[in-house]
Amino acid sequence: MGHSNVWNSHPKNYGPGDFAVFLVVNRDNLLGGKRKQRGLTRVWVYWLKTILRGKMSSDRQWMYKRFMNGILIQEFLNGLETFINFACSQSRWMDGDKIKCPCNNRKCQNMSFRDVNTVKYHVAKYGFVPNYFVWIYQGESTMAVDSDQNEGSESYVCSEEPSNTYHRMVNEAAGADFNMDDMDEPPNPEAQKFYDMLKAADNELWPGCKTHSQLSLVARLMSMKSENHMSEKLFDQVTKLMKEIVPDNNLVTDNFYSTKKLLRGMGLPVEKIDCCFNGCMLYWGADSDLISCKFCDHPRFKKPPRVAEKRQKTKVAYKKMYYFPLIPRLQRLYASNATAHDMRWHSEHEVEQGVMRHPSDSLAWKHFNQIHPDFAAESRNVRLGLCTDGFQPFGQSGQQYSTWPVIVTPYNLPPWLCMKEQYMFLSILVPGPKNPKDKLDVFLQPLIAELNHLWDVGVNTYDISKKQNFMMRAALMWTVSDFPAYSMLSGWSTAGRLACPYCMDKSDAFTLKFSGKQSWFDNHRKFLPANHPFRRNRTAFRKNKTVTTVPPVVRSGDDILTEIQSLGLKKVTEMDATRTNGPICRTCGWRKHSIFWDLPYWRSNLIRHNLDVMHIEKNVFDNVFNTVLNVDGKTKDTFKSRQELNDYCRRPELKRNEATGKYPKACYTLDKKARQTLCEWVKILKFPDGYVSNMGRCVDMKKLKLFGMKSHDCHVFMQRLIPIAFREILPLNVWKVLTELSLFFKELTATTIKTDDMVRLENDIPLILCKLERIFPPSFFHSMEHLLVHLAYEARITGPVQYRWMYPFER
Repeated sequence: MGHSNVWNSHPKNYGPGDFAVFLVVNRDNLLGGKRKQRGLTRVWVYWLKTILRGKMSSDRQWMYKRFMNGILIQEFLNGLETFINFACSQSRWMDGDKIKCPCNNRKCQNMSFRDVNTVKYHVAKYGFVPNYFVWIYQGESTMAVDSDQNEGSESYVCSEEPSNTYHRMVNEAAGADFNMDDMDEPPNPEAQKFYDMLKAADNELWPGCKTHSQLSLVARLMSMKSENHMSEKLFDQVTKLMKEIVPDNNLVTDNFYSTKKLLRGMGLPVEKIDCCFNGCMLYWGADSDLISCKFCDHPRFKKPPRVAEKRQKTKVAYKKMYYFPLIPRLQRLYASNATAHDMRWHSEHEVEQGVMRHPSDSLAWKHFNQIHPDFAAESRNVRLGLCTDGFQPFGQSGQQYSTWPVIVTPYNLPPWLCMKEQYMFLSILVPGPKNPKDKLDVFLQPLIAELNHLWDVGVNTYDISKKQNFMMRAALMWTVSDFPAYSMLSGWSTAGRLACPYCMDKSDAFTLKFSGKQSWFDNHRKFLPANHPFRRNRTAFRKNKTVTTVPPVVRSGDDILTEIQSLGLKKVTEMDATRTNGPICRTCGWRKHSIFWDLPYWRSNLIRHNLDVMHIEKNVFDNVFNTVLNVDGKTKDTFKSRQELNDYCRRPELKRNEATGKYPKACYTLDKKARQTLCEWVKILKFPDGYVSNMGRCVDMKKLKLFGMKSHDCHVFMQRLIPIAFREILPLNVWKVLTELSLFFKELTATTIKTDDMVRLENDIPLILCKLERIFPPSFFHSMEHLLVHLAYEARITGPVQYRWMYPFER
C-alpha cells in the first residue's frame, strides 16, 4: 500500500511498522510544515503520542513507587523535587506562585492550584494521578521528538502550551481534544460565540506583550477581587493605575463595569428580575412595565432621597431575584469535548437486568421513554433534577435572613460525573429575608417557562463530539428537597395528621392526649400481609384493635391533578389565589395548585417529588439515639409520654409506681453506667481519614450525650456503629430491631441496588416498624418514622438514593 496520502482512516488500523515507512516517505512534508493534510497529521499525532508515552512511562516509573517497607523511598523524593522544579519553571502554567496539584485526591487531580509545599505533601500522601507520565498540566509538551536520535540534525516540536492563562482556561472548558479545524459541520451562531473566545484569548494586551492577553488580565483581576473582597472603588483605582503604567495603545479595561462587560463573552448570562417586596409577583413578562404590585399594591421602586431626587436617573427596586438561564449552560455541555460524549452515556452503557446503578436503569426513566418515544429517540436530550433548600448566609452574625437557591442538575452523565459540583447549575437565587413558603412558585416562573420551551420547541445546539447541530430538548424528571420544602414544591401540606404525601387522607395518625403532638403509632400493620399475626394482635399495639385495612394505593399524576382541579385550587401566581385556596386548605391536605403542573409531561412521571433519605435518616437516628441515651429535652420517653402510654397500649411494666410517684426505667433506655461506657467508646473511636468527622469532639462526658453531629456523622453511626455500640448494653429484642433498622438503611443507600432487594425491603420495613411499635412509646413515632415505609418503593421506581438525596447539594 502507499504511504504518502492514503492515511485517511483511523490510525489504529495501521501498525508501527507501517508508521516507520510512513515517516521515511513523508519526512520532508511533515518537517516542512505541510500539516494541513488531515490523514498525515492524524497518524503522525497518534503514533508520536503513543511512542512518547511509552518512552515517558519507562523513564518515570518512580512516580508510582512511593513506599518501601512503609517509608518513602529516596528515588521518589528526588523525582518529586524534579517535578516541582519543572512545574515552577513554567510560569505561564502557574497561578501566581501556585501550581496545579497532580495528586490523586479527588479535590485536586490537576484541577486545583496549590502552593508548592502543599503539592509536595499531597503527592507524598496520595500519590500521582494514574498514568500521568507526561506533565501536560504543568506545561510539559506531549509531542516533543528529538529526531537527532535517527537523523542527527533536525527535530520537530509541537507544543500544547496555551498562549496565556485565559487561553488555557478556555481550552480546559472545551476539552483536551478541541480542534477548530476538525469540524464536519459549522457550529450554529450561539455555539460560535464559545469558540470565538479562543481567538479573543490571543489578543495582545499591548503590541509586543507576550505574557498576558486582555482576557487573561481580566480573568486574573476578577479572581483577585473575589479572593480578597476588593471593593469596586478599589478595583477602578487599580485598573486606572495599570492603564497609566503600561504602554500606549493598550487594552487594559478602565473600570469594573467594562471588565464585567468583557467577561460576559463567556456566554453564561444572568438576569436580574425585579420582584414584589412581599414576594407576591415578578415584574417579568407581561408584567415587566408595572410600577406597583398587582396583589398588594406595594410600590416597585424605592423613593429616592430628596438630595438625589433630581440627579438620580436609575430607579432602584425594593427587591430583585437572580435568574441564571439554563439553556446556555446545557449547550456548554455539548460544546466541550470533556462532556459532550458523556452526555450520551445513559443510552449507550450496558444495562444488567434487575440491577440499577444510575437513574437511567430505573423504572421511572424507562416509563418516561415509553410515554414519550419522540423525546427518547434522541439520546442527547437532557433529563434534569431540581433541588432547593434555604440557608442563612448571615447566620453567624445573628441576622435573620433566609435565601433559597434553586439548583438544576443533568442526569445524562455517568455515575462518576453525575451529581458532581461542576455539573450543578444554580438556576434561581430567591432573595430574603423571609422564607418564601408557598410563594416559591412565583420565583420559579422563568425556569418553568424555559423548561416548557425546551420541551415544546427545543434549542439548536452544536455537539462537538459528533460535530453536528441538533435540536436539544430537556425534561424535568423530579425534585429533591427536605420535607418542609417538599410542601413548597408539591403543594401538599407536610404538617399535621395528613403529612404523608403517599397515604394522604388514608393516614391513621392521631393527636396524643397529653403531648398534643401527632403520632403515627400503629400506622404500619396495614402494610403487612393480610394473614400476618400482628394484624390480629390486640395487646402489643393499640389496645383492643385489629387491622384489616389494606395499604393505600399510590396515586398517579393524572388522579392527583384531577383532584386538585376539582377542588378549585389556584396557582399562587393567579389573582385571588390566597382568598380561594384558604377555605379549601382547611378541608384537605392541598395548599395550592403547584406550578410544576404547567409542564405538559409532569403528570406522566411516576415520581414527581422525592423524599429526602438524608434528612429522614438523620431524624430517625436522633430520635433513636436521644431516646436510648435518655437525653433531657430530646428523648421521646417523657413524663407526658408515660402518662398517656397506657391509654393507648398495654404496658403494665411501665406504669407509675403509686408508692414512690415515679415511673420505672424502660427496657429501651440506658442507665448511667451504660451511657458512660458508650460515650467513652465513641470518644476513642478512630476512622480512616475523610471517612467521617472526629466524633470524639461530639461527646459530652459531663451530660453523657452526643451533640453537634452532622448529617453524615449520623449516617455513618446509623449504618455502621449502631449494631456494635448497642450489642452488649441493650436487651436482645431491642438490639435486634435496631440492627434490622440499621441494615435497612445500609441496603437502601447502596450505590448499586437490585430490584428484588428493593421489593424485599418494601416487605421488611413495615415489620421492622411494627417491632419498634411493640417497644417504644407512641410519642416516638413522628412523620419521619412513618416515611420509612415508602423509601424502598421510591428506590425501586427511581433508582439509587445517591442521585436523589440532599448530600451533594448541601455540600
